[in-house]
Amino acid sequence: TIDPNESRVPVPDERYDYLCEYHKPASKVPAFLNVVDIAGLVRGAAEGQGLGNAFLSHIKACDAIFNLCRAFDDEEVIHVDGEVNPVRDLETIGEELRLKDEEQLLQHLDKLDRTVNRGGDKKLKPEFDALAKLKTVLVDEKKHIRFGDWSAADIEVLNKYLFLTSKPALYLVNLSEKDYIRKKNKWLPKLKEWIDKNDPGAPLIPFSGVLETKLLEMEPEERKAFLKENGITSALDKIIVQGYKALQLEYFFTAGHDEVKAWTIQKGTKAPQAAGRIHT
Repeated sequence: TIDPNESRVPVPDERYDYLCEYHKPASKVPAFLNVVDIAGLVRGAAEGQGLGNAFLSHIKACDAIFNLCRAFDDEEVIHVDGEVNPVRDLETIGEELRLKDEEQLLQHLDKLDRTVNRGGDKKLKPEFDALAKLKTVLVDEKKHIRFGDWSAADIEVLNKYLFLTSKPALYLVNLSEKDYIRKKNKWLPKLKEWIDKNDPGAPLIPFSGVLETKLLEMEPEERKAFLKENGITSALDKIIVQGYKALQLEYFFTAGHDEVKAWTIQKGTKAPQAAGRIHT
């Protein structure tokens, strides 16, 4: 992948399926998740290695990050570091994103320092203070921004800059078909341990790219029989639902013979504001 590939996928929901079945509407509008497939990241990307800066600017436009790592061996699929080690790969990704944020932060701080401290512009002082506080977490403690303790005023400043490490993260681990079916892989416990330590509470979702491709090529009945025989389910629905959840979004339905529609709202929206979505 060099240019990002974008796909708009419907969020699976049995309630939506039921409403469509019941009303048989002329128009059906499910909730959607936009997924962007961005090129793999190599060590040194923050300094422009590999696709470097282009890659990092693509991430900037996204609201959350699926960190996809490989846990299968295949001599025909070469790994950029010469061997498979998904824990190392996650560390590489995390550190490159942090370094890019550090570079951006120090540039902004320097600019604001000239304006506020040397130029005497007090209007921008709160923004300078928020970024100085951010520097403690990101540069001194070498932590991702999302793990800092931020006030509402800090968050307002953070939102302006779209820092990469402020985005929620989910972890996808690509297994061989055999490992996915037997639900075993030597890296899974190590990855779980790494996530518990470095990003507590973040979802870890095992899947098999090879298997998912195979399932897509099967007829519906054949797919159903294959899944039942192996006692497994496709991981795609889980990936989409968890991705949607990470964005702090939810939806409600309107349903009738004309249309069944899922309306997306921010989590925590009150009913009057939700109703306002329909009437605007």
